[in-house]
Amino acid sequence: MTDLSLGRRSNREQNLFKSMTKTKKGKIDKTETRSPIHVSEHGRYLIKSGLLAGKFVARAFAKPPTKSRGLIAEATGATEEAATTALHDVIDARENRRIEARREDARTGISVPSVEEYAEAFGHVPLTRPQRAMLTALSVADADGLTDEQLAKAAGYKSLASASRSLANAGRLFSDFLALETNTKVRSMTSDGSSLVAFRGEPQDEADTGNWILYPELRDAVKATL
Repeated sequence: MTDLSLGRRSNREQNLFKSMTKTKKGKIDKTETRSPIHVSEHGRYLIKSGLLAGKFVARAFAKPPTKSRGLIAEATGATEEAATTALHDVIDARENRRIEARREDARTGISVPSVEEYAEAFGHVPLTRPQRAMLTALSVADADGLTDEQLAKAAGYKSLASASRSLANAGRLFSDFLALETNTKVRSMTSDGSSLVAFRGEPQDEADTGNWILYPELRDAVKATL
């Protein structure tokens, strides 16, 4: 092999090494500048924290199975831990303020949330289409409410039992999201879950069970989304 051939080979190897070095360095630099997002939980909220635009930020979102990803609360801090701690304080203060503002319904013993709370829950709990149809129909019915038959028809159910179970499940979804509390003296009335979102109106006769009527706060919250 001539000196010229050796020289050309040496140049090719040097160029290849330089190219590999640049590529490897570029990958390392890209990895080093990426800011990781840490995920944790606090109560019913999903917390995402990390470095954003040069400052540490922590944000709260509703936890799955809700598909909504809207921002609920946010806090910043000198460190990621400080930002997360500050967000926990914001959430706790918010929850305590809301719970204290709830009223107790004498008929069901439920600590009824405000319109604001119900509106937030309505946008986050994973309600089915029939459940949304029932709540919408009940909100339009106002204080008159709906019979079991009318409620089933509004949601497209042929069976009254199916409609009853669906309303009860909707009540439990709201209860789980809002951590609803009931008075122990009337807790048996809410065992099926339906009374967590609605109550029975005055019966017309002995054979009548009374219409289902949404709590006024939930009624207004549902109307606000229509």
